[in-house]
Amino acid sequence: MKNETTPRLIVSDLDGTLLGRDHRLHADTIDVLRTLVRQGHQLVLASGRHYADMRVFRDELDVPIHMISSNGAYTHDPSDRLLAAHHVAPEQARALIDLPRPANVRLSLYLDDAWLIDAAKPSYLDMHASTGFVYDVVPPERMPTEGIGKVLYGGSPEALAEIETLIREIAGDALHVTYSTSDSLEIMAANVNKGVALSALLERLKVAPEACLAFGDNLNDVEMLSLVGEAHFMQNAHPEMAVRLNAARQIGHHGDAAVAVLLRERFGLPAPI
Repeated sequence: MKNETTPRLIVSDLDGTLLGRDHRLHADTIDVLRTLVRQGHQLVLASGRHYADMRVFRDELDVPIHMISSNGAYTHDPSDRLLAAHHVAPEQARALIDLPRPANVRLSLYLDDAWLIDAAKPSYLDMHASTGFVYDVVPPERMPTEGIGKVLYGGSPEALAEIETLIREIAGDALHVTYSTSDSLEIMAANVNKGVALSALLERLKVAPEACLAFGDNLNDVEMLSLVGEAHFMQNAHPEMAVRLNAARQIGHHGDAAVAVLLRERFGLPAPI
């Protein structure tokens, strides 16, 4: 579709989708998104990352952007105003903190303004190198149970599968359980996910889901991609995405700035110089 004048809302995941292999924005991605905002389209970033970890990308783009963070636990407007926050209930948080797990599985908490982890794991900082967002090490017995947007377990897929089974047996539908990568099991309060958060934001902005384009790569994007009129998942996406999203379109690899390539084609923008 070329030279469309109807304003659209464009929402994208970050890691594995909008960001490159180096977890940074490609120059072409920046150019495309700035151009579309100048043309009257709206942008939303929706990530499993903490809000403080996402602001760097918004500031680099230097355009108005709403942000859905911690897989839908928080929504902020372009001026940093908190629009919604959903926390894991304290008793559920305590059960998750105390859950038995192998010694090599790390436990993290995303609070309103902090990231806590039960033991140092330097590799966790690789994807946050460009944002400066770092964790504080806190033993599980001293971890708080109030104000937690997301609980995260990091470890091997096999270990996480066992933890996931245990959580589902204990909590049932009282928690939302998903993955952002194969080695990152993430838990939020019931009915907290990117899709629910985006739906509430669309209602606030008076935008129909059919007027949205969305991009994602992993299981924590399924609800969001199922909501919108034009859904896209990446070549590097989780294998189940094609099964769960029959109406979605597969595009190129995040390492090749495939979101920018698709948007240039979709909106008839000139090729980069």
